Amino acid sequence: MNDGGRPIAEGLREELRGQVLEMSRKLRHRGPDWSGVYCGNNAIVSHERLAIVDPLSGKQPLISGDGKIILAVNGEIYNHKELRRELAGSYEFRTQSDCEVIIPLYKKCMEGNGDFAAMIEKLSGIFAFALYDSERDAYLVGRDEIGVIPLYQGWDRTGRYYVASELKALEGHCVSLEEFPNGCYLWSKEAGGAKPVRWYKRSWESFQAVKSAPRATDDKGTVINPGIIEKLRNGLEAAVRAQLMSDVPYGVLLSGGLDSSIIAAVTQKFSRQRVESDSREGAWWPRLHSFAVGLEGSPDLAAAKKAADYIGTVHHEVHFTIQEALDALPDVIYHIETYDITTVRASTPMYLLARVIKSMGIKMVLSGEGSDELFGGYLYFHKAPDSKEFHEELVRKVSKLHLYDCLRANKSLMAWGVEGRVPFLDKDFIDLAMGLNPSDKMCIPLPDGKARIEKWILRKAFEDMLPEEIVWRQKEQFSDGVGYSWIDTLKKMTEEKVSDAEFQRRESRFPVNPPKTKEEYYYREIYSRLFPSDSAARTVPHEAGVACSTAKALEWDAAWKGMDEPSGRAIGGVHNESY
Repeated sequence: MNDGGRPIAEGLREELRGQVLEMSRKLRHRGPDWSGVYCGNNAIVSHERLAIVDPLSGKQPLISGDGKIILAVNGEIYNHKELRRELAGSYEFRTQSDCEVIIPLYKKCMEGNGDFAAMIEKLSGIFAFALYDSERDAYLVGRDEIGVIPLYQGWDRTGRYYVASELKALEGHCVSLEEFPNGCYLWSKEAGGAKPVRWYKRSWESFQAVKSAPRATDDKGTVINPGIIEKLRNGLEAAVRAQLMSDVPYGVLLSGGLDSSIIAAVTQKFSRQRVESDSREGAWWPRLHSFAVGLEGSPDLAAAKKAADYIGTVHHEVHFTIQEALDALPDVIYHIETYDITTVRASTPMYLLARVIKSMGIKMVLSGEGSDELFGGYLYFHKAPDSKEFHEELVRKVSKLHLYDCLRANKSLMAWGVEGRVPFLDKDFIDLAMGLNPSDKMCIPLPDGKARIEKWILRKAFEDMLPEEIVWRQKEQFSDGVGYSWIDTLKKMTEEKVSDAEFQRRESRFPVNPPKTKEEYYYREIYSRLFPSDSAARTVPHEAGVACSTAKALEWDAAWKGMDEPSGRAIGGVHNESY
């Protein structure tokens, strides 16, 4: 919290300190290991810590040796050791925390040209941070490129500025709320006023930058440049290895789909050695544990067991009943802070799974989020008319990850104090994957008359690390794969719970983003009880689509006109329900 440069009076400071502690307490599920607070003349910084790296000395807020810079960070900086070596001569580190490198980076930036974009670009990780410089009476707020870590901003009636990892800390205290945009920073001394500035910009955002990139395959699907496929594999393996830094037990989420199976297999490859010692020491927890969730007899559970047996993980199946999932819906919506149908459907089993993971002492898991957005893995991509449309849809999907998959993965897990890491969304790997020629990712017609399977190039890169039936298993969206009856029950239940009369009055009941279906109406009712402000409602995406497409992609097939169904089963003629 910052008071806009106005010194806080002594009595008010204690009152605001108590308020900030109350707000911070609402986020303790994200950081059950330690609480810390800094209270200055016109800024208060509070932090709830989940200790993954340096549990003993890495308490936050982190404070520079001279006491002038105060830093609170949610997330992980994977290249912190490289940055420590680079900055060691100019700064005396006080902890082993990976996040502390942000302080000397900021000091160096301020001693130079004040290029915050260049400063944050040096960070490889998932993060949202707030840094207060008491000497300059200025603050810097930043968020990672994709928005893996959530961040919100708000203003109270007096104009005081707040940022928090979750909406619930701000609701009721702020009269105006917004998501802090991913890939941006805000500097309070910015000329012309403090507002988020984009630091993350890439050439691949334009189709022109990739349309002539070298191809791995020709128009018939024959491999003509195996080096591209090898580079893809090496890049993802490097991303996984970098993200294994941990001083606490970790595991992997394993749905049995391609993406989670690849991450699990690569993690297993590196898990027996401690990456913090450059693999010179044995791992502190040498057996890798994998976790799958589903209804009894679900497609994901069967596939996950097959993958786990092949990889050699200590595998755990978590079964849930539909009634247990229905009972959890209010808690799920409270934690994920959205009424988006896709996200609620998929978050519920993930939320139930996270509770079991936490009960076993696991504090961090690696997951496969992001792959479908990088490679066109959703079934609707079969209908992409050309490489330009295909690539531009990927760019749109990547830009929206913070609203859907990243939000789900982070908040569902952190509801129980479990951190999720997403190697597919490593900054360098994103550049590699999005820089590929889009033709290599497309579901092109093959000589046998069939279409090439989605994410073929990724499957090819890792086909020797997994069973054949897992490598070539069709895409199954998480909310489908846990058991088809889960979604079918939600549709039936909400149809019965929401009357026709209620639904007809939806625009007067919910003038901001009126629900488009009874299922959405049901979730919105729960959400509005928890987050009643219109500002909170506006933070939730509200876009039509089919099988997780953007609204723009609905133009690809005339049959999709007017459709709004996120399940992969909506893509007739493509989805195959048999595992």
